Amino acid sequence: MTKQTMWLAAFTVTLAAAAYAAPAPPAKTIYPVKTVLTAPYSGVITPAASEFINNAIDKANSGKFDLLVIQLDTPGGLDLSMREIIKKILASKVPVAVYVSPQGARAASAGVFIAMASDLVAMAPGTNIGAAHPVMLGAMPSIGAGKEDKKKNPMEDKVLNDAAAYMKSITQQKKRNVDWAIKAVTKSDSISAEEALKSGVTDLVASDLADLFVKLDGRELPGFGLIKVEAPEVETLAQTRRQRFLAVITDPNIAMILMSLGAAGMFIELYNPGLIFPGVVGAVSLVLGFYAFQTLSANFAGVLLILLGFVFFIVEIKVLSYGLLTLGGVVSIILGALMLFNTPSLGGLSISMHILGSTLITLVAVTALLAWIAIRAQLREVVTGVESLAGKKGLAKTALSPGGTVLVEGELWEAESVSGNLPAGAAVLVESVQGFKIKVRGI
Repeated sequence: MTKQTMWLAAFTVTLAAAAYAAPAPPAKTIYPVKTVLTAPYSGVITPAASEFINNAIDKANSGKFDLLVIQLDTPGGLDLSMREIIKKILASKVPVAVYVSPQGARAASAGVFIAMASDLVAMAPGTNIGAAHPVMLGAMPSIGAGKEDKKKNPMEDKVLNDAAAYMKSITQQKKRNVDWAIKAVTKSDSISAEEALKSGVTDLVASDLADLFVKLDGRELPGFGLIKVEAPEVETLAQTRRQRFLAVITDPNIAMILMSLGAAGMFIELYNPGLIFPGVVGAVSLVLGFYAFQTLSANFAGVLLILLGFVFFIVEIKVLSYGLLTLGGVVSIILGALMLFNTPSLGGLSISMHILGSTLITLVAVTALLAWIAIRAQLREVVTGVESLAGKKGLAKTALSPGGTVLVEGELWEAESVSGNLPAGAAVLVESVQGFKIKVRGI
């Protein structure tokens, strides 16, 4: 054996020993999914929505479930409620999937942030995601002003920059498409389910839950491992009656209707005390309206202006102002409605101008009707009391010379004749009433 051959053999043996001694690549962690909790939510992201979704996350982390699927369909909502949900999602020890469904649903504004914070984002065909630009509720756009004429508002810039930074932080942590996510905030970009899948915004497109589980099987989720799904047991968490009720009344339009219904009930009760029912309905409606506005973090000055408008309507019924108080009430309510939500939001929360207009028309109609009834009652001839005796016929019970007693409307009155002496039994006509004595003349 030559020297070169010996060196070659030694090198080969060394390589073989090194290859044999090298550790094998670690096996991927398997994360079995046997039980799944689903939490369907459709509507605006409000404190009621935050309570429901956070309860779902807590239940999923109770140890009984391996996966939480939030079936989401939302136009957006309050920034504060959205952040509470995201903090819960990020702290969850169980993977949280946001499934934008059913077909035709959307995850807009606050829904985009919630989806980007989840461990898995799935969308049903025909859905869309995006348009997460924060808005200042109650702001009125300038008529005829183009984009180039729009003046920048420092507060809006701060809100926009904060939202963009928050979105960037979330998407970077979840390793999603950061560029598109920021564009969704700054440019209100919105894309379909298929476009979202191609651009890396979402993880998969599934037609239903069964399809979702099939496509989820074998997918690796960072922090959990390789997902293994085989015919999981699915439990659905529904909103409680309380949460459904709060979700309804915390709609700004419903809150405005409640306030108006309460005002109308109080108008009727104050105009005709003792009816009870309108007063009770009005009081309950006002309390619910106040609660809804407080829950939605409504501006206190806006609520006061609306109340001032209601006061003007009430005073209009009692004081003849020829419509000036009604006009003041309309202006006050409009200004109050525009000022109600001057805090930043992520879409989905506003008072419809149609609702505001119909509410004002109804209130003005009720006020006008009650004012008309009050004026008509004041102009109507007196039919009761002493004043109603003028013009009534009577009978002289004693001779009037010129004083005596007459019978009018079944009552005896001390009377004085203004047409000379009259015999007993003569027919008389009441001319006027002076205290407890009446003036009569013969007929």
